Amino acid sequence: MKKIAGFVPFVFAVVFLVACGDDDSSFATRPSDDSSSSICEDCDDASSSSVKSSSSSVKSSSSAKSSSSSAKSSSSSSEESSSSNVIQSSRDASDYDASANTLTDLRDGQVYRTVTIDRADAGYTEVWMAENLNYETANSWCGGGNGSKEGNCSFYGRLYTWTVAIGKDEEECGYRHECNLGEGPVRGVCPKGWHLPSKDEWNALIMAVDGFSTTGYRIKSASGWSEDGNGLDDLSFSALPAGLRYESGEEFCYRGTGAFFWSSTESDSDNAYDLDLYYAKSAADLFDSEKVNGLSVRCVKD
Repeated sequence: MKKIAGFVPFVFAVVFLVACGDDDSSFATRPSDDSSSSICEDCDDASSSSVKSSSSSVKSSSSAKSSSSSAKSSSSSSEESSSSNVIQSSRDASDYDASANTLTDLRDGQVYRTVTIDRADAGYTEVWMAENLNYETANSWCGGGNGSKEGNCSFYGRLYTWTVAIGKDEEECGYRHECNLGEGPVRGVCPKGWHLPSKDEWNALIMAVDGFSTTGYRIKSASGWSEDGNGLDDLSFSALPAGLRYESGEEFCYRGTGAFFWSSTESDSDNAYDLDLYYAKSAADLFDSEKVNGLSVRCVKD
């Protein structure tokens, strides 16, 4: 499903509508009027889609997303990755160095920063990747793209469809297919010993950090966000505005203005839950997005 938002500028309370964005009362910094042409110029079709409000059970929000106006048939293409071919390699292992706060994915040798979010007062301690996953698979693309052009993998990491993120194929768990992942962590595309966070795990992080209204500001990176919409990043989570890729029209959107992270939790046969962050908002929100869209992945240690 596509995401829509309205942005409220500082000056004279002029309200304007941008095709890709969100509407909420919690703003880190508000955009200026002249930013509208660069925020999401290739996503005009989103404005005509029907609006669907957040299905998160933990927080109601005025933010909304449009549902797809056309049905998508599931693909049986050989390019789709199954659970086995997503995570298998000749060196299917990882190396976590707690003292250096690094994770080495031995499937391809890439090294990621990690961070321990330790909130003793909330009874919460978990180790997270502090960078977006950049493990190349079929049906993944470089984040930070714009229009039809891909972005920079080494900086933004990759964007994955939900089925790739959870390590399943389209016929089993794709669009219009209900998926039974069972109990326990879902490794999916993550390195061995790590897993894709569930909706409950994202919720636990949000509540441990600062609650829904301000956690976005706390975990967004301190640079790279449009219109001075940077975060405090005092926990070194460093969420980057890699945007997303819509399956419909194959356009990339929200470069510099939004970050979207998959969870392993299915919403319905068409959608799965994700964490949303926006440049003009202090909040962190849990919504759902169409499984065929390309979103970022952060892994959490088993």
